[in-house]
Amino acid sequence: MGAFLDKPKTEKHSAHGEGNGLRYGLSSMQGWRVEMEDAHTAVVGLPHGLTDWSFFAVYDGHAGSRVANYCSGHLLEHILSGGADFSSGPSSVEGVKDGIRSGFLNIDEYMRSFTDLRQGLDRSGSTAVCVLLSPTHLYFINCGDSRAVLSRDGKVGFSTQDHKPCNPREKERIQNAGGSVMIQRVNGSLAVSRALGDYDYKCVDGKGPTEQLVSPEPEVCVLERAAEGDEFVVLACDGIWDVMSNEELCEFVRSRLLVCDDLEKVCNSVVDTCLHKGSRDNMSVVLVCLPGAPKISDEAVKKEEELDKYLETRVEELLVNCGETGVPDLVSVLRSIATENIPNLPPGGGLASKRSVIEAVYNKLNPHREEEGSLTPGVSPQACAGGEEESEEGGGSTAAHLLEALRQFRLHHRGQCRAVLEESLAAYHLRGESTAEGAGERRRTSDDGNDGQEQPASPPSPPSPPPSPATAELEASQDAPAPAPAPEFDPSSD
Repeated sequence: MGAFLDKPKTEKHSAHGEGNGLRYGLSSMQGWRVEMEDAHTAVVGLPHGLTDWSFFAVYDGHAGSRVANYCSGHLLEHILSGGADFSSGPSSVEGVKDGIRSGFLNIDEYMRSFTDLRQGLDRSGSTAVCVLLSPTHLYFINCGDSRAVLSRDGKVGFSTQDHKPCNPREKERIQNAGGSVMIQRVNGSLAVSRALGDYDYKCVDGKGPTEQLVSPEPEVCVLERAAEGDEFVVLACDGIWDVMSNEELCEFVRSRLLVCDDLEKVCNSVVDTCLHKGSRDNMSVVLVCLPGAPKISDEAVKKEEELDKYLETRVEELLVNCGETGVPDLVSVLRSIATENIPNLPPGGGLASKRSVIEAVYNKLNPHREEEGSLTPGVSPQACAGGEEESEEGGGSTAAHLLEALRQFRLHHRGQCRAVLEESLAAYHLRGESTAEGAGERRRTSDDGNDGQEQPASPPSPPSPPPSPATAELEASQDAPAPAPAPEFDPSSD
């Protein structure tokens, strides 16, 4: 279908900053997707005299990155230039909400005039989830199915609601505009019911901008800030939420803040963990730490070090005690460790969050390894997740099996690899010649009456490679089934 790469792009874009009594970090990764369509915004100290305000956002583009990228640089500008009163205090809350709503509608109408969008050359759209922080309030802004959560007093204190076509309110608007909801999508195609861009779904005559099949109107929720109880806010696209619940992500972030004060590293850990949990989408996360955020704990750091040491020891034991079966591959090591009752695994992340530790010691002790595991080159995300096998078109499965056969051969023979391989090839060559000569003699004998013409002998069939071991990684913290293969519609529609 062309939606996924043979191997995920794991390079990350990361950043951090601080001001106005808060700190933030962010990280994004392309992952398995063919294109990177996410974008983000992080501004501490706003223009127009709002130096004690801050704004953060994540945009999840679909069918292209044009809209997401433009919004990342200009949505805040449209919100602040709408003429609304952005002064602090309870009396200005409704004015701020009106300014936010106007900013979304204005930027959506403004982008419609872009030549490529107007002429249908670009059909992209984007979700947007934002948090606007004043000295007294938190404004949570959502349009689409990206999500924001607030951790307050050690638990999830607030979460935005995803805008999905099957939601009763959204479905009613879609049907009133002459559309339908099929396979949980707008007209069977778009997976979100609110978004910026997506102008193919915003051309129903007689309907206003908020009454179209897809609406650009944001949902704005306002909370008063709690100086001591508010810990952190997480903004993330659905590539994160596909594999982590609100509670899991908050617990995982909280556990990381107890052992690390580098917010970039914490965000990188979130993205890596979601990749190893099976996310196949672009992944972006913004973490905003408020004054009540957890601080580093000596006890938590000690437990973390003990956990890493235990995992390193277990990997070493599995490689040293492999016996005649040969050195196990990384997936086998992960599976073996996953069956154990391991104490103090990070809540919400489980063994997937410790894959980097396991992989690092495995690679150190097994320097002759090939690329392997659930990120095997040439193997699709579906195959890694135990789903559909590679089609024979293009030979993806055959190539993967051959690579695995060669890898196992080298692991089992080590220093004698070249000698054994040359001996095997020589024996195979001799057998091939002998078989060919015998077949030629038999053919000449049987074809004496056929004008004396000799038919060429068929070459011998090569031996079949050994079966490839399964590449699906079994998680210790999660017994959920592997993700289903992507449906047969265009995945670029979010």
